[in-house]
Amino acid sequence: MFEPFGPVTIRRMFSGFGISADGVTFALVLRDTIYLRADEATIARFESEGSQPFSYTTRQRTVTVASYWRLPDRLLDEPDEMVEWSRAALAAAERAALAKARKPRKAKAGKATSAVRAKTAKGTAKAEYQTAGGSRRAKNAAEPKGKAGAKPRHSPATASRRSRAK
Repeated sequence: MFEPFGPVTIRRMFSGFGISADGVTFALVLRDTIYLRADEATIARFESEGSQPFSYTTRQRTVTVASYWRLPDRLLDEPDEMVEWSRAALAAAERAALAKARKPRKAKAGKATSAVRAKTAKGTAKAEYQTAGGSRRAKNAAEPKGKAGAKPRHSPATASRRSRAK
């Protein structure tokens, strides 16, 4: 169906499929219905065809996804016009991706605080480690470590048995 449009990639997405060109998803196939990407520039065109935006129902409410609109049924028999609508949908998807890339990310409240806490906790753990003579647990700091902090391989009782056996 999209052959005149050019090469497209189809991959599983949600409970259906996403249709992409040049790595940008411009259409969805959900519940045997094709939805094309739309924005302020193209929504009027969908409305004039009597199309509806994609929507689904949860337990609490009905959610409408205004960025994907149902493909008018008549376009299934009009391949040239289908290509035109698909190109418009791809352009809308590219505009949305560009706008998303430009939008500066805002730090969520509490994330900076969490990062500071994590850094402080890391510094505290490092200080405890160094205070304990390299041991992660402070209670082991007073214990003799032997060579380079290694624990003895055998207990003293095992060592004396070995020396008697020789």
